[in-house]
Amino acid sequence: MLVNMNEILLSAKAGGYGVGFFNAVNVEMARAVLETAQELNAPVIIGTAEVLLPAMELERVAEYLIPMAKKARVPVCVHYDHGLSFARCMEALRLGFTSIMYDCSTADYETNVANTAQMVRICHAMNVTVEGELGHVGDNAGLGKLENPSDFFTDPDMALDYVQRTGIDALAVAVGNAHGDYRFPPKLDFPRISAIAEKTHLPLVLHGGSGLTDEDFQAAVARGVCKVNIFTDLDKAGKAGIQAGLQAGVETMMGLIPYEIEAMKQVVRHKIEVFGGKNRFF
Repeated sequence: MLVNMNEILLSAKAGGYGVGFFNAVNVEMARAVLETAQELNAPVIIGTAEVLLPAMELERVAEYLIPMAKKARVPVCVHYDHGLSFARCMEALRLGFTSIMYDCSTADYETNVANTAQMVRICHAMNVTVEGELGHVGDNAGLGKLENPSDFFTDPDMALDYVQRTGIDALAVAVGNAHGDYRFPPKLDFPRISAIAEKTHLPLVLHGGSGLTDEDFQAAVARGVCKVNIFTDLDKAGKAGIQAGLQAGVETMMGLIPYEIEAMKQVVRHKIEVFGGKNRFF
């Protein structure tokens, strides 16, 4: 069933568990996520991000994700993550996405507040939820890497002001997390997560989930993180599944698909169980 983010995250916040957001840039990824969520009776968030659109255009993603979400036996939010431009966010809205993240985190504070508040007004009029980001979650490698990530950590007092002035439904925080493969073991600022959660009373979002330990996830969820973003681990699992199929002597793309999906399902299953999302929908 297709729902917005509040219909999933408010229950997660009340129940003290986390929900995975999995980017799905092809049908095989979408199948791995949604089939596993249904097997585990777990609500799930699925979608894509603006930086991933070269792999699969937004309209194409909507063509498979939204019908699949509607047919699912569990609550599914279709989320457009890290929307960097107003135009792309509006396109996602027109295509039927039920949640939008308008990422203005690299802008100055007042611009972030004004732009995000505008997005909230538009989306809420259509029963679509909005995620904002305060602070900035950088990359572990490549474009956007921050020299001193702690300089961009989310400030709890500023987070309260940001939430009150924008009206967002969920807040992405920068607390030592980063996108992509971690070069060194990350050190999450757990007291900061607790302080932000206590100030804002909103579901918090942890980007850069791939590569964190199970203990990191569980500690973050216990302190108020309700949505955890996963892509790199899923992407790498799909590749490993294809490689396993090739090593087994599979000679066709059609024959490789089950290997790819099963490898990704193992990642999704593990993450859902670690986040505490199993058997949360009956």
